[in-house]
Amino acid sequence: MEGQWLSERARAAESAAAGGFDLTQCVREPIHLLGGVQSYGSLVAVDPDSGLVEVAARNTGEVLGVEADALVGTPVTRVVPAGAYGEALEATSGEEAAPAALSVVAGADGADRLFDVSAHRRDGLLVLEFEPREGDASASAGFHQGVRRALGRLRSAATVADCCRVAVREVRALTGYERVVAYRFDGEDGPGEVLAEDVVGGWEPWLGLWFPATDIPPQARRLYRENWIRVIADVDDATVGLLPAVRPATGAPLDLSRAALRTVSGFHLEYLRNIGVRSSMSVSVLREGRLWGLIACHGARPSRPAPEVRAACETFGAAFSLQLAAIEERERADALDASGARTAAVAALLADGLEKRLAEDGGPVLELLAADGVVAGRSGRTAGFGEPFPPELCAALERRARTLTPGSLWDTDRLSELGDEELGYRPPDPGRGPAGVLMVPLSDSGDFLAWCRRERPAPRRWAADPAAPVRVGPRGERLTPRGSGAVFRSTVRGRSLPWTTRDRVAARELWRLLTGLVLRHADHLDRLNEELRMTNDDLDSFAHAAAHDLKEPLRGISNAATFAIEDAATGLDATTLRRLHTMQRLAGRMDELLDSLLHYARLGRAGLRVRELDLGAALDAALEVAGPRLAEQGVEVVRGELPPVRADADRLYEVLVNLLVNAAKYARDGAERRVEVAVERHPVPAGADTVVAGAEPAPGAEECVLVVRDNGIGIAPEQQREVFDLFRRLHGPGERGGGTGVGLALVKRIVERHGGRLWLRSTPGEGTAFYIGLGGPPDADRDSSQ
Repeated sequence: MEGQWLSERARAAESAAAGGFDLTQCVREPIHLLGGVQSYGSLVAVDPDSGLVEVAARNTGEVLGVEADALVGTPVTRVVPAGAYGEALEATSGEEAAPAALSVVAGADGADRLFDVSAHRRDGLLVLEFEPREGDASASAGFHQGVRRALGRLRSAATVADCCRVAVREVRALTGYERVVAYRFDGEDGPGEVLAEDVVGGWEPWLGLWFPATDIPPQARRLYRENWIRVIADVDDATVGLLPAVRPATGAPLDLSRAALRTVSGFHLEYLRNIGVRSSMSVSVLREGRLWGLIACHGARPSRPAPEVRAACETFGAAFSLQLAAIEERERADALDASGARTAAVAALLADGLEKRLAEDGGPVLELLAADGVVAGRSGRTAGFGEPFPPELCAALERRARTLTPGSLWDTDRLSELGDEELGYRPPDPGRGPAGVLMVPLSDSGDFLAWCRRERPAPRRWAADPAAPVRVGPRGERLTPRGSGAVFRSTVRGRSLPWTTRDRVAARELWRLLTGLVLRHADHLDRLNEELRMTNDDLDSFAHAAAHDLKEPLRGISNAATFAIEDAATGLDATTLRRLHTMQRLAGRMDELLDSLLHYARLGRAGLRVRELDLGAALDAALEVAGPRLAEQGVEVVRGELPPVRADADRLYEVLVNLLVNAAKYARDGAERRVEVAVERHPVPAGADTVVAGAEPAPGAEECVLVVRDNGIGIAPEQQREVFDLFRRLHGPGERGGGTGVGLALVKRIVERHGGRLWLRSTPGEGTAFYIGLGGPPDADRDSSQ
């Protein structure tokens, strides 16, 4: 993790630094387990069940009147009154208990003094920190009025910049430090920028400067999230160790993550010394549980703010965080109001087909977010406008969208800096293509709408050379943000303009409006589908009834003609006899047509049982019927690769029989007649190719298809769609072996029932190839009556 956090540039700086300074030591250092406290106070850690001291700072003798080695293992009430100890126990009980602050007269052997005591729980112990009270508490009576005024000024701030300016001014007035800055992080693990500053004359201004991310490593940021206030009274303070240094119960030093007196990393102390700071205090600024930034205070001399000052600054930090949230909510409301009409117009524009309208004219959708490109991904297909999205990026966005709630947002202005775990996509060239993306998932299945922005190089003024974060300072070789008064200028590449609150609000509002339109369309489609289902049921019922009911009188007509011919043939003239034979032949033809119609209707009513089939065996079964016809016409059957396929066995048999018989009927004149059956990987047709069943897929895609290819007479281009119409023959009833014109219509319907695609390619005089992609319904192993 540490190696991933440090940039390549920072790792290079380590090796270039004199003396071989290892920057990763800062990242690996367990700053919450340093085993010491600052010497202006003392600490004891008590087992709350027994009341016995388990750990004590080595200065308890000086501060509390009992030496640490004599205090460990004895009741804490030797140095703390029983009532105060019970109050601390009660105040810190419960799962979500916050640290408690008490004013206590404590000590032993005549060493009673007034202490400010902070109590919290950690690792099963009650940790008590003792800070001697200095001065008269009544002297701070007017202090609270100043705090109230400061909070009032903060509440009046209307922008983030205003908030920061108020914060640094008021915190400096409360604390008296020489420099106070408001410092915002560029991402949770990124560098920081000084947004506001209040500083005494003679101190170098930092306003507008950036500081490398290495200045505040990840474990320090974690502690800033856990503690609102962090005070370093004196960078030259001698750390007071703990007894025992390692707890026998855990095999590690006492965890001081929440301790106000926690000692300071040597790296950080030398960092402060190298910039001429003797004391410091930081106030954490959080947004939704994440570290937004810090209010950092620097002093020229040792300083320990009084507990009420620290409490006021902690309250101020919490109020600052809440004010940031309020400003963001106000910006969101203003953005919604400002973009409402434009968003509604864009939603209406997309109402009659998102992908179609985007591809035709996505300009208004781009302008809505001031983006360079926009793309919609639905069911694996994409359509966009403007700056193109690489296919790999679209696939990564689809995967990410599946993990998000529809209507939520995912965005970045630094696509090239994301780790694989965030998106799983790496731009091949960070300087080309999209640099920033904002995406809103449209459904749980991975559909999405996304905008992109190109790279916008941004100049930055650095307080340290970002190419050399390790420098030799006046107090030793450590992280030194200002080796001199120089300002290092650089340009940040690979990033887009950041997405604003206005952008996010517009994207979410567009999703909301589109969702409403989709739901209305879905209701309309449900009604249409129900009407269509009823119509199809009526048509199927009509065809089924007609086929049955019409056959009865037809048989009577045929029988009457037959009997007339047999009984009175010798007494009939030639014309009458010819007419009776015509009546008999037409009745037989009508009977064949009704049989075909009945079979066609049954395909719409019968269920499918899709399973994996041996295609070679299916072809053998089909040749038992079609083989004699092919042999009669001298057509050779060529077998290609025949892997297993998923289909309904009876329906696949019908498809093969009809296509093989078709090849026999329309064989070419002359020798070398053949028909080939195989499964091949083919580009899905587009443009001039004829797709007769299934949706038009994206050009250039490939799929495995069943191919039946002959070298027969072929089909003229203008007739290629007609051959699949019911009862449509391109030749006369008695030509090319006759037939009812139902065979290819049956093939088309069977493929449709499988959810697949059917298309053909044909050249007159050279032959025809039928391509069948069998999709298979979702419930492929169960009967279906759709």
